[in-house]
Amino acid sequence: MRSPQRSNRGTMAAESPLLLSLVEEFVSGLQDSKANDAATGVKDGQFTVLQLVEALGQSLTSSQPLTRARAVELLSEVLQENYAELAEREVELLLAFYENRLKDHYVITPPVLRGLQALTKSRKLPPGSAVSMLRSLFQDVHVQSLMLAERACVYNMLINLMESREDELKGLGADFVFGFVQSMDGERDPRNLLLAFQIAKNIVLRRYNMGKFTEELFEVTSCYFPIDFSPPPNDPHGITKEELVRALRAVLTGTPKFAEFLLPLIIEKLDSEVQSAKLDSLQTLAACVGQYEHKDLAEFLEGLWSSLRREVFQTSSEKIEAAALSALTALTSCLSRSVLNSDSEDSLSTFLDLVLRDCKHHLFEPDLKLVWPSVKLLQAACSASYRAGHILTTTLMPPLVEQYSSRTECSHRRTLLEVVQRFIQSTASCQSVDHDESLFSAYKQSLCSMVFSGLSESNSSLQITATSVLTSLAQQTGLLLDSDVELAVDHLTRLLLTDEDERVSLAVVECAGALAEQYPSAFITKLIPTLKKEIFSDQREVSELHSHHAVRQRCLSALAAVSIRASVVQESTPVLLDVLSSAHTDHTRFSVDEVVHACLSLQKIAEQVQDDETSHCFHDIIIPRLLSLALQAALQSEGSSGRSSPLLEEVVLSAVVSVISTACSRLQTTFAEQMASRAVSLFLDGDVSFLPDNSFPSHIQLLQQQEESWRQSQLVCLLMACVCSLPRSVEIPQVERLLSQLEELSCRCSHPLSYTSAAKCFAGLINKKPQGGSLDSLIQRTIKRVSSELDCPSSPLRTQAFTLLIWVAKALLLRYHPLFSVLTDKLFSLLDDADLGLMAADSFLLLMSDSADVLNRGCHADVRIMYRQRFFSENSARLVQGFNAAPQEKKPNYLKALSNIVNKLPKQVQIAELPALLSLLLEALTCPDEGVQLSTLSCLEPVLINPPQVLIQQLEALVNRLLVLVCSPAMKIRIASIRCILAVSHFPAHEVLPFRARVLRALAPPLDDRKRLVRREAVEARGEWFLLGSPGGR
Repeated sequence: MRSPQRSNRGTMAAESPLLLSLVEEFVSGLQDSKANDAATGVKDGQFTVLQLVEALGQSLTSSQPLTRARAVELLSEVLQENYAELAEREVELLLAFYENRLKDHYVITPPVLRGLQALTKSRKLPPGSAVSMLRSLFQDVHVQSLMLAERACVYNMLINLMESREDELKGLGADFVFGFVQSMDGERDPRNLLLAFQIAKNIVLRRYNMGKFTEELFEVTSCYFPIDFSPPPNDPHGITKEELVRALRAVLTGTPKFAEFLLPLIIEKLDSEVQSAKLDSLQTLAACVGQYEHKDLAEFLEGLWSSLRREVFQTSSEKIEAAALSALTALTSCLSRSVLNSDSEDSLSTFLDLVLRDCKHHLFEPDLKLVWPSVKLLQAACSASYRAGHILTTTLMPPLVEQYSSRTECSHRRTLLEVVQRFIQSTASCQSVDHDESLFSAYKQSLCSMVFSGLSESNSSLQITATSVLTSLAQQTGLLLDSDVELAVDHLTRLLLTDEDERVSLAVVECAGALAEQYPSAFITKLIPTLKKEIFSDQREVSELHSHHAVRQRCLSALAAVSIRASVVQESTPVLLDVLSSAHTDHTRFSVDEVVHACLSLQKIAEQVQDDETSHCFHDIIIPRLLSLALQAALQSEGSSGRSSPLLEEVVLSAVVSVISTACSRLQTTFAEQMASRAVSLFLDGDVSFLPDNSFPSHIQLLQQQEESWRQSQLVCLLMACVCSLPRSVEIPQVERLLSQLEELSCRCSHPLSYTSAAKCFAGLINKKPQGGSLDSLIQRTIKRVSSELDCPSSPLRTQAFTLLIWVAKALLLRYHPLFSVLTDKLFSLLDDADLGLMAADSFLLLMSDSADVLNRGCHADVRIMYRQRFFSENSARLVQGFNAAPQEKKPNYLKALSNIVNKLPKQVQIAELPALLSLLLEALTCPDEGVQLSTLSCLEPVLINPPQVLIQQLEALVNRLLVLVCSPAMKIRIASIRCILAVSHFPAHEVLPFRARVLRALAPPLDDRKRLVRREAVEARGEWFLLGSPGGR
């Protein structure tokens, strides 16, 4: 209850000039803002709603409808803000007043509805008031004659009452549904339709009594199916077709009571020629059968099957086909839920008989095009349930096996194997909880015979298909016996060693990996020893060297593929390490390519690490062995043949870096900390105690620059792999001393790989170093040293200093460090340098690209989002200014820098930003540097698809430059320029038609280009330009 004090204040307020003034100014003065003042007065307790009603007395009883309407509007506006403060008695009185006003003049109806909507949000609604309100509403208001906003009021009232007074509404029985149907019938506005669909969804999902009005509710909603709505441009309401589709679908699929009406409607709509209508119908069918029982579908099964079959057999759209197959799976799943008894017909069997009748015979006609649509349909039905899969496999597998045995053509056998594989894959997801056994258990012997027969053939396509089927069999429990696995390993081994077809090799390696994961013991005892023997077998005759190298590479790839389980890794990795060791001791036994391939196999195994045991193997065995071999090679002098160890080659060291980096990035914290300690001790103090074969001299100084020590100093790349790939949480010991020596090595060493690797390692550590004064002072000291070298044109160490500059700049750019701007200034100043200008331009590509071995997310580097966009936005204008101010001979450096930056931006950013840089990019097309030309063309191509107006205005300059590049010596530039010319042909016809003759002449020579790829692009582009302006063309 309200306090006496507030009540007294309210009595006085009713007679106060303020309230009377507010009423007068709103009702007669038409000042809408006074409604807010009145609402504030009620909220602040200056007067109550009932006192406001008393003050409105004369206006509410005025003989003028407009005056009464303004009075009711003021009251409704106040209620919108104060409904929560009303007492139950006040709500009751106001409801009686508003219900009575619904019988008044039609101009009063809109504010009355807004007032009622406000009251429906009150928690103090008296019992029975919802029924009374709705009876008055449905009896006295014709909703569809109202304006849009008033109709929305009605729908919102219903939604509010369904949330707060559901029991009362259900007490109305079917009358509520009938009233809603009358209110919604004829609604066209999408905003109100979303509200109406929400009400209808509540009715069907919350089980309101629809009674004899079930069909009426379906009709009033289904008349919008399928939704055909295209929002107007710049629609402020943001309503999409997808929203309406989802809302309507929730209504239509919400209850089985709609089945007898909805299913015929879907069958009818599937005959439509409109693709969107077909798609909506199929998706709605898939959704509704999830709510239905088999009895709801029984009389429509044949019609539904005919429609689904047609959409797959005669499909013109992949989306439609996929939706039809999904609907078939959902339909079969629904029928599978039926409970069988002696008196009922098995709806699932009846339906599957229809499917088999129309599809089965096509499976045995491998040359006809309907075999694959039939397989897709059967596969979709098969994947629906265990029951469906059992019925179909029992019917189809015996004749498929028989057909395979009777066919002699490899193409037919391959098709039949692919069919079988589809069925095996489709049943993988529908294994019954009560049936551990596979649906194909009864046919496993026949299936294995088919697979092994295919693997024994000489036809590559058949062999590849057989490996795919073998993989599918391995992925289901119980389909391969131990003897089958051993025979499969024998076949795969034979193909690896003898078949030179690259496609077969890839398929065999993939299959071996899948089988090894399930059956590791067979690969440990049979495959790995055989591959090891082949890898280390003596080289053949010179004529066989090439094939022997190919066999070795296949063996190395297979070792990596099968190394998923820890037990296999423990057997395979020693073989790969032995390859590296053998290559080191006997420099002629393995080629550099083979050594690199062995490293790549180790890296792949590191990427597949799934358990602590494998991680422990890399930490304790593989990484120390790699470091030991590399160190042995660095300390060893050249052999008697004059050839040095392959482990000294840069390409091999890079491959070893990839192995160590990948493995270290996946180490657990304890192992990672131990690895950091070991690596730092090795490179700073020469501690070799953790390395195997420990016969190294004491006091090794790997980071010290000495004469002829490049073999040792280049091993700093392995230090980078060890410490720069560890998680940021791992603390690097002696980091200040390490950074100091890395800086010294990077600035003083004359060996490119050594000083570059030192700079990269320095940058990797800087990137992860915690923020603070220590980091800032280190960076400033490095900048000072680098600048002193770069500012001295006669210094022999400028290249080394520049390398350190660019890698430190990248490390700071990735983490948004404020001192990065200092390095940027230095970098821009070097674009005009006579010696380093070209390197500076190239360095922008390094800044914007992902680095493979350091400063990437895989190495746990501190990489902030959108760093490329930030760098571009901060420096693009500066590049333009620098280009304009630079002397003519230096302008190409700025063009190359700009092209390198823009080329690495996301395509969306390119499209948005390129118009402002267009003049420079057109200028870049004339730059003699082929790298600039190619980079610029790749930037322009996506923009040409939707050209901005500024580009069309410079069409003459663009076409001239592109036509010149059509005859470039570089194939990639010729292809890129022709693609751009093709894109230009889709500009507005009146803009490009004047260039038609010139372009056709320029595209004639590429038709006879010596490169097939260029000829293909020229044919397509010239065809488009030839049709331009021609009859039948654009």
